[in-house]
Amino acid sequence: MNHWLVKQEPDAYSWDQFVRDKGTSWTGVRNFQARNNLRAMKKGDEVFYYHSVTGKSVVGTARVVREAYGDPTAEDGDWSCVDLIPRQAFPTPVTLEEIKANPALRDIALLRQSRLSVMPLTSAEAEVLCKLGGLA
Repeated sequence: MNHWLVKQEPDAYSWDQFVRDKGTSWTGVRNFQARNNLRAMKKGDEVFYYHSVTGKSVVGTARVVREAYGDPTAEDGDWSCVDLIPRQAFPTPVTLEEIKANPALRDIALLRQSRLSVMPLTSAEAEVLCKLGGLA
């Protein structure tokens, strides 16, 4: 299983809305590296949901339930999306400040490529995020 982090502004599509919807197609990605990361996702992969701009914290985990397919919101170009379902909310959101302060997360893509909306995580980074967020 691989691990990923997706970023979304909570004013645009919050974790709570994602949970109410019971899942979503992760559409609208218009960056080639992020698109390639979507295409690398496999069914069953774990995805960490990060609230960007407002809140700036990892708030829960999701699962990939459908691998990459053509993004129906794309008017032109070769863009992809995946389908995600919520898995678990973090009892304690993991803030960007906590991530920056944790030596085990010093190389996390979120800090190295802060503008990227879909990024890979290592298994060790995923484990640290779960512990910080209060998941076993």
